[in-house]
Amino acid sequence: MEDIQTKDDVEFLVNSFYTNVLKDEVLAPFFTKLDFDRHLPRMIHFWSFVLLDEPGYTTDVTKTHINMPLKKEHFDRWIQLFNETTDAHFSGGNAEKAKQRAFLIRWTIESKMG
Repeated sequence: MEDIQTKDDVEFLVNSFYTNVLKDEVLAPFFTKLDFDRHLPRMIHFWSFVLLDEPGYTTDVTKTHINMPLKKEHFDRWIQLFNETTDAHFSGGNAEKAKQRAFLIRWTIESKMG
């Protein structure tokens, strides 16, 4: 398997992940009413910023999620699906960086929610 190297790779990862999320009974309820025409480009930009140093991403990820009724089980499932999706398609430094960053995002949001 190749590592995440291009914006096309990031787009594939993001689209694959959300395909899995929408099939998941634990997470799907949080995403079924989401406007994916707006959300997916934002997520592709975010992960391109994180993994490929693409400039210009400024949204506070924590602030966006802090008021959602998320519980530990949701965070656990989110990170599990993210890691499974990443591992199914990519291997290498950026793939590992993506999983580490996802863990940090989870930890940050979960800790701020109390």
